[in-house]
Amino acid sequence: MKDRQPKLKDYLHDIQQCVKCGTCHAYCPVYDQERREPVVARGKMALAQTLLEGKTEIDERFMRNLSECLLCGSCSNKCPNKVPVEEIVAATRREIAAQKGLSLFGVGLTQVLRRPWLMKLGARFGHLFSAVLFRRIPQQSGLRLRFPAPYIRRDRTIPKVAPHFLRDSYPEFIPGAEDRPHVALFTGCMINFMFPQIGDAAIRLLKALKINIHIPKDQGCCGVPALSSGSGGTVTELAQRNFEALGRTKVDAVLTMCASCNFGLRSHLAKIGGEAGEELAGKVMDIHPFLIKYGIQEILAHTPAPAEVTRVTWHDPCHLRNIGVTAEPRALLRALPGIEFVEMPDADKCCGLGGTFSVYHYDLSLRIGAKKVDSIASTKAAVVATGCPGCMLQLQDSINHAGLNCRVCHSLELLDRALNLEQSE
Repeated sequence: MKDRQPKLKDYLHDIQQCVKCGTCHAYCPVYDQERREPVVARGKMALAQTLLEGKTEIDERFMRNLSECLLCGSCSNKCPNKVPVEEIVAATRREIAAQKGLSLFGVGLTQVLRRPWLMKLGARFGHLFSAVLFRRIPQQSGLRLRFPAPYIRRDRTIPKVAPHFLRDSYPEFIPGAEDRPHVALFTGCMINFMFPQIGDAAIRLLKALKINIHIPKDQGCCGVPALSSGSGGTVTELAQRNFEALGRTKVDAVLTMCASCNFGLRSHLAKIGGEAGEELAGKVMDIHPFLIKYGIQEILAHTPAPAEVTRVTWHDPCHLRNIGVTAEPRALLRALPGIEFVEMPDADKCCGLGGTFSVYHYDLSLRIGAKKVDSIASTKAAVVATGCPGCMLQLQDSINHAGLNCRVCHSLELLDRALNLEQSE
């Protein structure tokens, strides 16, 4: 499908708004580790401008500098001139792909993303052969590959593919009360294939609130991995698929359980569907504020506390922090019976995943993650809760490398467990 994403030249005015003040230096997690000017926002804006002006070649050094960006938005949030750095970096990557082609990993990734049947087949294969591919490691710290796989290091913690996939486990419509909202639940890839227990928890919570739930089976990836790799055509194709799937039924909200999916849907739906796309993008909502709005705290208030108290801290996913969803997850965690919530230092700092960033720059992502582990360790928490499956992967991997006795989960899992909803079904 034709790339309908903005071109790099469309951002010329935005690039020129960068006055090279250097504010971005204080907030870039990559610069914090590398201390090189080309990896920070103002350096990347200079590189993008030289490319537009034909003053540079797209060589290996140029591509590496543009790849060293987490697209976390930390610099954009603090930029005095509101330069949309992550959008410009993504557009520059699309320009690189247009001139040089996608990387081998990018080609493989986009082929899988464009073919849901192929993704499902691969996931099924991964589950069937999990006994061969994976081995357990100490404590509840996840799984590691027994032998190196392409682009995955031997010592990286990754989850085993789930035995059941979320969208296969439910009908497309789960009725609630007539006077309650209708929502479309966006499952994303990781929750559908790797962490279906998060989706299970979300569905039980929504059912407890008597919400009408639509789960379109033909929804696809949110497009963020393709955006990160520079494949604008794939981003457009996936956005069109989700526009058709999510827009087929009139709903009051499109709920996401993944911070990156929230970002991807809001960004891409608005670009492909005209006014209808903008309207649908405007309905995209993270599930935490939705649960609060429709009364989950009232249910929690009447839930008995367990005998044992668990200390929990919270990590802010970048794509929730960027839209201001920070108070709601904390409010829910504080409302949980049997939970002692403790705030970690720098909870809003990036964990270092950045999608394909951690594939190409794994050592660098681990160094960024190590700083987050220091913050976690200072809380003495037994559990780190967050609202993004990608962050869950990165945090658990970083924790395992540090040898810290702590597990990571989605906040929805804690809510579900506190209300004992699985046993009540």
